[in-house]
Amino acid sequence: MASSTVEGDKYRSYMYGEEEKNTKWRFGAPPNYDVVNKFFEEGRTKIWPPGSIEEKVQNLVKTWEMEMFNKTCFVDYKTVDQKKYRLSLNGRKALTLEEKRQLGGGYNSFMQTSLPEKFRCYNPAVETADSSHTAFTTAFPRGFALEIQHVYSGPPKIVFKFRHWGFMEGPFKGHAPTGEKVELYGMAMFELDDRMKIVKVEFFFDRGELLGGLLKGASSDNSADVTSSICPFLGNTG
Repeated sequence: MASSTVEGDKYRSYMYGEEEKNTKWRFGAPPNYDVVNKFFEEGRTKIWPPGSIEEKVQNLVKTWEMEMFNKTCFVDYKTVDQKKYRLSLNGRKALTLEEKRQLGGGYNSFMQTSLPEKFRCYNPAVETADSSHTAFTTAFPRGFALEIQHVYSGPPKIVFKFRHWGFMEGPFKGHAPTGEKVELYGMAMFELDDRMKIVKVEFFFDRGELLGGLLKGASSDNSADVTSSICPFLGNTG
């Protein structure tokens, strides 16, 4: 698993050093996590002991997430086996890296839904990696932090409970910021091979738990009433 002590970031590996000198970064350089790291440390519910399995899993997940969102070439991914890697959400069909990219990458693979398009408050079918990244980073200017709350089993099959949270201090898809905390809880399984590379990822969570909090703010157009009537998540967000 990724090291817990790395140059330049407390929680993420594979960002700096000789092995990363040719890495293709989405925004031209390694991302800076100083703001979200501070936010994470102020809002986390658990402080795991250095060297513990919980700390190692948390750092692995943060490193994996960093690579998925910020490295544009599969060959630069150090946390996963690029050929064997598969990702599934809520029991849906498992996706290869290429299939994930075809969905738009980024948040789109985590916002998959079988809802008809007219009911989609956020529609991954029309969002790109850049538009989805912009939507969520604008809504959460201090970041959307991740913590591991419990590890149920260690490698090679890691099962854990996670919490994602942020404050909606920016607009989201035409909805005004509320300043409120938005939280998402879920379970996940990471399967590692004998080289400690991730070959399988399964996530289980309710995307409505996230979207409901992001759609509370007033709409900037006249479709707010219509959206409220058709979106199955808005009825539970008052």
